[in-house]
Amino acid sequence: MQTPSPAINIPGVPFAVLYRDTHLLVIDKPAGLAVHPGPKTPDSLEDYLEDLACGNHRWPVIAHRLDRDTSGCLVIARHPKAIKRVSGLFEAGLVKKLYWAVLASLPDADSGSIDAPLHKISSAEAGWRMVIDKRGKRAITHWEVIDRAARLVAFRPETGRTHQLRVHAASMGHPIIGDPVYGDGKGPMRLHARAITLPYDEAAPLTVTAALPADWPAQALFSPANGAALPNIAVTP
Repeated sequence: MQTPSPAINIPGVPFAVLYRDTHLLVIDKPAGLAVHPGPKTPDSLEDYLEDLACGNHRWPVIAHRLDRDTSGCLVIARHPKAIKRVSGLFEAGLVKKLYWAVLASLPDADSGSIDAPLHKISSAEAGWRMVIDKRGKRAITHWEVIDRAARLVAFRPETGRTHQLRVHAASMGHPIIGDPVYGDGKGPMRLHARAITLPYDEAAPLTVTAALPADWPAQALFSPANGAALPNIAVTP
């Protein structure tokens, strides 16, 4: 398994690049930055693709998505063959992702799985959202409590449906703190793409980890000053 180098700072890019080689970039996307532009998000990650090209004549291509208010690991492909390879890995379900979230409350159990299909609905008044509905696509999420005092939970999605973790957390009666659609929307949403494992090279799969954002309420519980390391939660099921 490859071990990424320390985070890379690229001029003009206001976030860390966690990993870079000739094929891929993995960035630490900040919360609040949309991946693609839209009517409500004219500023987006696409604004930084020229800088992320690092002098290459071809701009890199964003390989997948994170919600605007989700922080953490995001993969960017640096050339056409790489985007084809990475897209195939995502479509085949071979990319393993680990998310951390702070929930409004916690279930009694310490771990579990949710298998609930997701379907998109919309209305002129409320806009669009995802709901659990048998008409939808299958969605599977595994979860594990990391720290009860911090209400910190690890999510390991088997599938990659839109808003999957947010809807599944809310369906348990324990929405993600700050979720503006499926929770109370009070304060920033606390969902972080903690790690990603990508078998771009089958002989040496790449695992990249993004530290918790400094403003998270759980951060102090795991600071070196308290003599506690970040929990080692496995990326793969």
